[in-house]
Amino acid sequence: MKYLCLICAEKVMEQMPPADADKHFEEYREFTDSIRRSGHLIGCNRLLPPDAASTVRVRNGRVSVTDGPFAETKEQFGGYYLIEARDLNEAIQVASRIPGAKRGCVEVRPVAEDPPTLRALGADGPEFA
Repeated sequence: MKYLCLICAEKVMEQMPPADADKHFEEYREFTDSIRRSGHLIGCNRLLPPDAASTVRVRNGRVSVTDGPFAETKEQFGGYYLIEARDLNEAIQVASRIPGAKRGCVEVRPVAEDPPTLRALGADGPEFA
């Protein structure tokens, strides 16, 4: 089963002193290499800070775009890992090793792979098996 691990923290790399950011990048490199070797890694990336975000809403057929995240919060999304795990317990074990969990939190969510979702996404063909 696939799980999305959303990394939330009060500070993103751009807000850290350079030496701290360098150390944190290295922790992420080591973690990513380890889950790549274990076969858990499907994909991952770091997100730019919230001031680079755009929030899109459609109301009554009109598109509205605002700068920044959809809500003002102390914690901000800093990145994600898409992983493959046997079950939620294994996904939590992997997520607990994400370096950002020590500074903020990691939300673990199962990815929907039910037939209606796969049909809606056009992902019900053999190439998605």
